[in-house]
Amino acid sequence: MTAILKNVWLRNALLALIVIVLMAIVNTAAHGAFLQPGNIVQVLRQITYNCILGVGQTFVIITAGIDLSIGSLVSLTGVVMALVANSLHIGGLPLLIVTLLAGLAVGAAAGWVNAVPVVKLNLPPFITTFAMLEVTLGLSYIISGGRPVAVTSNAFEGVGFGSFLGNVTHALHLPSIPMPVIWMIVVIVVASVLLNRTRFGRYVFALGGNEEAARLAGVNVGRVKTLVYVISGMCAAVVGFLYMALFSSGSPQTGTGDELLEAIAAVVVGGTSLMGGQGSIVGTFFGALLIGLLYNAMNLIHVDSYLQKVVLGVVILLAVVLDELRKRYLAKA
Repeated sequence: MTAILKNVWLRNALLALIVIVLMAIVNTAAHGAFLQPGNIVQVLRQITYNCILGVGQTFVIITAGIDLSIGSLVSLTGVVMALVANSLHIGGLPLLIVTLLAGLAVGAAAGWVNAVPVVKLNLPPFITTFAMLEVTLGLSYIISGGRPVAVTSNAFEGVGFGSFLGNVTHALHLPSIPMPVIWMIVVIVVASVLLNRTRFGRYVFALGGNEEAARLAGVNVGRVKTLVYVISGMCAAVVGFLYMALFSSGSPQTGTGDELLEAIAAVVVGGTSLMGGQGSIVGTFFGALLIGLLYNAMNLIHVDSYLQKVVLGVVILLAVVLDELRKRYLAKA
C-alpha cells in the first residue's frame, strides 16, 4: 500500500469519525430524533443528487480541473429525456433504458465539448466549463420553450418514488430505501472500481500528480482528460434522469440552484485536493453525507436558513485550510 493510498484511507477514517461524533452530538441535542431510521433514510435521499454530481466532479478535480457546467447540464438532459420519453411509443423497462441512454449521450457529448478546448488549446477548465454552463442552460430553455416538459408516461414513477425491497423493510418495521439512494450506491460502487481498480484510474491520479511526468511515462493525457469530463457529464445526466422521474417532468430550472456548489463542497470536504493528484469516491460520499447531516441537524435544532449557508461556507473553508496545512506539514517532514 503506497503512502498516498494510506493517506486517503486515513482521511476517509477521519471523516467517518467526524460524521459519527456529529451524529451523536446532534442526536442528543434533538432528544433522539436525529438517529431515527426514517430520518437517516431521509438524509441519504437528500444527498443523493449532490453526491452523484460530486462523484463525477471527483474525477475532474483529481486531474486539477473543474466542471462548472454540471448544474445546467442536469437541466438540459432532463428536458431532452422528457422529450425523448414523450416521443417514444414504448413503455416499461425499454422506455426507461432508451430515455436514460439519450440523456447519457447528451451528457457525454457536453463533457467531450468541455474537454476539447482544455486538451487542444490548454485553456483553463474554469472558462470552458463556465461557457458550457451558459450554453446548456440556454439550450434547455430554448428546446423546452421556457416551461417544464411534462412526462406523459407513468413508467418513471418507480424510479422517482419507488423503494427497494419495500415489502421486506415493511415486514421488519423499517423505513423503505428510496430507489434514488440505490442509484447513488450503484454510481459510487462503479466509480470506485473505475478509479481504484483500473489502469484508467491510475492514469487519472498520475495526471493530477504531475501531468508532464505522466505524459513522459506514455499516458495519453488528452484521452484521460477527455474521459473525466465525459464521466462528469454522464453523472449530471443520471441526476437529470432522477429529477425527471421525481417531478414527472424535465424542467430548465432544475439543477440551477445550489447543486453545483454543494457537489464541489462534498468533493472538497471529502478530501479531494483542488490541486489534483489526490482524492477518493468514498471520501466524496462522506463529504456529501457530512454536509447533509449538517443541514438536517440545523433544521432539527431550528437554525435560521440564512445562517445555514454561513455554516456551510465555514466548513468548506476549514476543509481547504486543513488540506493546505497538511500539505505544508508533509513538505517539511
